[in-house]
Amino acid sequence: MIAILHHPMIPRSQPLAQEVKEWIEAHGENTWLGSIWDETAVRDHLAGTSLLIALGGDGSILRAARVAAARHIPVFSINLGKLGFLSESSPDNWRERLAKVLAGDFRRERRLMLHAQVYRGGEIVEELTALNEVVVGRGGQARVVRFQLYVDGNHVTSYIADALIAATPTGSTAYSLAAGGPIMPPELPNYAIVPVAPHLSLDRAIVLYEKAETTIEVDFDHEASITADGQDALALESGDIVNITKAPFEAVFVRVDDPSYFYRRLMARGSGLRGGS
Repeated sequence: MIAILHHPMIPRSQPLAQEVKEWIEAHGENTWLGSIWDETAVRDHLAGTSLLIALGGDGSILRAARVAAARHIPVFSINLGKLGFLSESSPDNWRERLAKVLAGDFRRERRLMLHAQVYRGGEIVEELTALNEVVVGRGGQARVVRFQLYVDGNHVTSYIADALIAATPTGSTAYSLAAGGPIMPPELPNYAIVPVAPHLSLDRAIVLYEKAETTIEVDFDHEASITADGQDALALESGDIVNITKAPFEAVFVRVDDPSYFYRRLMARGSGLRGGS
């Protein structure tokens, strides 16, 4: 069974999803349709699903990958957004590429995910999972937060900054990159801690092995929050502790390109940022 998830706010997404459904069924596979925004309904229908096809931009692909990861279901994506850094195909070439997938001519690209637990008074009050990044930072007021960073129980450093980003290799080309973090290849078994606008603090990213356990203590006198992949913000209280570890599962993407596609896209993106063609 193949799931096809459309983006409800992109007008061409649903008609294209129907077209993909008809094409796949003409090739002898069963399918079902859903909205990538209705994650609860999607999870309820995942039993027996062997492939998830996401139509949308990188945000849609992040949603799809998080939903599919716990069931170890691979994701194939059709880019309908602007950048498409995570996507595998476009509206112009999806038939050719999906035909290879149905024929078994593809590879599985596994990507690290992070799991965050928020402790308050010794109790877990929230748990989040991220494919891109976990961000702990200030709220709407332009005032810094004080952070204490521990790795595997050892105090590493203190920060006075707008935020701390825990970024996976996938997220290393997103918010982390804008904050000056390192670019990491997709399947690298590491994640990075990146400060945002540090004040008189360590201003370099720290790259950690995937099995490292990171603990962040927050201290502030205004407001702060935590987000995973830019969604589901949770307001924090001063004294809260955020514990970040590798998630117990990985996101799996279906790829028909060779592994060097990452560097080609990176170079194309860099050219675009410099105003090149």
